[in-house]
Amino acid sequence: MKGLFITFEGPEGAGKTTILQKLGKELQQNGLDIVMTREPGGIRIAEQIREVILNKNNTEMDSRTEALLYAAARRQHLVERVLPALKKGSIVLCDRFIDSSLAYQGFARGIGIDEVFSINQFAIEDVMPDATIYFDVPVEIGLKRIQDNKGREVNRLDLEELDFHKRVHEGFTLLKERFPKRFHEIDASKEINEVYQMVKEKVMQIYTMEMK
Repeated sequence: MKGLFITFEGPEGAGKTTILQKLGKELQQNGLDIVMTREPGGIRIAEQIREVILNKNNTEMDSRTEALLYAAARRQHLVERVLPALKKGSIVLCDRFIDSSLAYQGFARGIGIDEVFSINQFAIEDVMPDATIYFDVPVEIGLKRIQDNKGREVNRLDLEELDFHKRVHEGFTLLKERFPKRFHEIDASKEINEVYQMVKEKVMQIYTMEMK
């Protein structure tokens, strides 16, 4: 039985992390073999790279260095966590993957979506998600949620100007148009329980289709 690789993507404050954890636990309780993970991170080496990337003190980091570090963390996470899980038939729910690099570094940082995709091709060797749940939320709403959530870690990307976050949102919109079959858009501006139900319904629909 083949595994299923589903990524959760979206701008800051979209709620994808909260919903991924809740959904993963519910699906596990229903007997599905679920692996929940995140990028950058998910395994020891990638978590160490995450600390370097998101450290608030590393403000001088070059945009290409940032893109390469994300790709390095992605490679290690892929070979150590994602691929073994898929090989044994698990459903992998991953908080961010290649699309975040394309939106953040490729578009928002101005390196170029194709250039960052090329860097990541070396890292992922054509392994792409079976489906991507895209949490779409207006930038101002997402940033206000972060501001109101006192328990959330504040990282280097949260300190960026509003224009940067608007470019990230624009980058995701371009990716949604570029990969229409893979992207499944969710209106994440709605109340969290409503968003959760929409995501759950969409994931189960994808599961039913992919596992036929």
